[in-house]
Amino acid sequence: MSNRYDAFLLISFGGPEKNEDVIPFLENVLRGKNVPRERMLEVAEHYYHFDGVSPINEQCRQLIAALETEFNGHQVGLPIYWGNRNWHPMLEDTVRRMRDDGVKNVIAFATSAFGSYSGCRQYREDVAKAREAVEGAPEITKLPPFWNHPGFVGAVTERVREALEKLPGADVVYTAHSIPVSMAESSPYEQQLRDVCAVVNGTLGLPEPVLVFQSRSGPPSQPWLEPDVSAYIRGCGSKKLIVVPVGFLSDHMEVMFDLDTEAAEAAQECGIEFVRAGTVGTHPLFVSCIRELVEAAQISGPSRICPPDCCKPASRPVRPA
Repeated sequence: MSNRYDAFLLISFGGPEKNEDVIPFLENVLRGKNVPRERMLEVAEHYYHFDGVSPINEQCRQLIAALETEFNGHQVGLPIYWGNRNWHPMLEDTVRRMRDDGVKNVIAFATSAFGSYSGCRQYREDVAKAREAVEGAPEITKLPPFWNHPGFVGAVTERVREALEKLPGADVVYTAHSIPVSMAESSPYEQQLRDVCAVVNGTLGLPEPVLVFQSRSGPPSQPWLEPDVSAYIRGCGSKKLIVVPVGFLSDHMEVMFDLDTEAAEAAQECGIEFVRAGTVGTHPLFVSCIRELVEAAQISGPSRICPPDCCKPASRPVRPA
């Protein structure tokens, strides 16, 4: 195999791992954003509900272990590094470590399957900032979103199939993180989500897919993608319901609190049998998907490159008339 790259970098969002981490972590997430401190403290309670531990870092460790096995089994001779956007191990520190290890050219994979400002372009900006902060930093090429890779779609399909085995005959609804409508209009995010849901339902012989959203955090004056998952549950009229977190790769806080806690409570209130499908996590098809993307990039570079004007940030909040 070509030696175009000499290391693999996993880039993720990051999350706290104890109560003392929660406020510094959220301050990192919200730095430069016009979010009231009261709202930050409200979100902090979600983390305290789980002793300050977000599962996302442990999920990254598990994914790295699975990738090491996958890489070794297919002669992908790249060391694996890991850097986060908002909590340790921080991306800048990882870039510095790669530099010190003599790494020159890196292929990077961000834990976000769909194209949007926060899911793609912001990771590219984070890489650029980290490289600027580290003299002699290696070159880093980020793989583009991979929503339509057969391995990713296949893993989502298997997670839905597993959930249907637990709750046969249930209605299936897909959910993803809401984003501002202005951000959605400048990115392929919503259409990519709908495309994946349609393929999965077609494979499983299910009806037209239903896509809802969750975890919005903007001011009421700013329109975000809807409907909200809990509002949908309260009005859907289903007797049995499976919620599929298609927009999330791992079981981090938005899955644990917004779905496993709040959405589950909404279903219970309505007398609905409820199952939350698994995220792709370390499903073998998803792990193979990442390896195949890396192998293709080693041979000829990423199959797609994001254009310079893709996934622009959201415009300022719309003021009420």
